[in-house]
Amino acid sequence: MKKITLLLMAFVFSTVLMAQETLTPHQQEVQQTVIKMFEALSKRDSVGLKTYSTADISLYEYGQVWTIDTLILKAITLNQSADFKRTNSFEFINTNVDKTTAWVTYRLQSVVTRDGKLSTVQWLETVVLVKLKKQWKVKHLHSTLIRRS
Repeated sequence: MKKITLLLMAFVFSTVLMAQETLTPHQQEVQQTVIKMFEALSKRDSVGLKTYSTADISLYEYGQVWTIDTLILKAITLNQSADFKRTNSFEFINTNVDKTTAWVTYRLQSVVTRDGKLSTVQWLETVVLVKLKKQWKVKHLHSTLIRRS
């Protein structure tokens, strides 16, 4: 009986280990670009946002089409709360990389403090990135709000 249990446990662990995808350096680089863009957003850093985005980025948010100027207006210019803090966590679902194009799907959870109030927001997002001058940049971002609390 012990041998059967050990054999079954070995099978389960090998299956779990095989299911964990090892990311290529290119996939890691693409994911880091997405993370850094959101770090810039959290820091209210418009220069950083532009560093990780194409000049003609399109963002599909709340049923609207935004440009980089819209994002900067809504997330930075109009967001003047002195106690603002945003912490992001990602659960990457899929990362595909071609020579000059990549697309990433992930769950994003942001914990936001603003005007003394704490809220948590969850999205499901897909991002398309392009490689320009050896650097990945976000070209399109489609966001679906899952939950706000």
